Amino acid sequence: MNIIEEVKEAWGWVGIDPVEIVTENEFGNLIIKDADNKFWRLCPEEIYCEVIAESVAAYNLLIMDAKFLDDWNMAGLVDVAIKKLGPLKEGYKYYLAIPGILNGEYNKSNIQTAPFDKIIKWSGDLGYQVKDLKDGSEVELKAIDE
Repeated sequence: MNIIEEVKEAWGWVGIDPVEIVTENEFGNLIIKDADNKFWRLCPEEIYCEVIAESVAAYNLLIMDAKFLDDWNMAGLVDVAIKKLGPLKEGYKYYLAIPGILNGEYNKSNIQTAPFDKIIKWSGDLGYQVKDLKDGSEVELKAIDE
């Protein structure tokens, strides 16, 4: 599995041209450096991929910010996930079954595991489908078998 290629395919519509995965967390969030040395955060549980730092210097400042690090590490939620589902298998990440953008709750009953590449694909596809909706819009989810 080539995560950079997965990001290009699933999230390229936001304008990202990823060249390096800088880091990742247990919930499949990525910090990605692009071809212009900008840093992006891909956040599957909130269905976004956006620039978080315009340069290496700005990124270095960001990772010193306690509020950012607390949000990034998701320590409390990771503890809940481990207690519910155990440690992650190779190639898997925790995820919110109903993402936060769709009012999914950050709690034990909404946490599952899935292959990391599927989380990236699914979140990118959903992000593309809801990108033009205004806050508060109603959506209807339909499950389909692959």
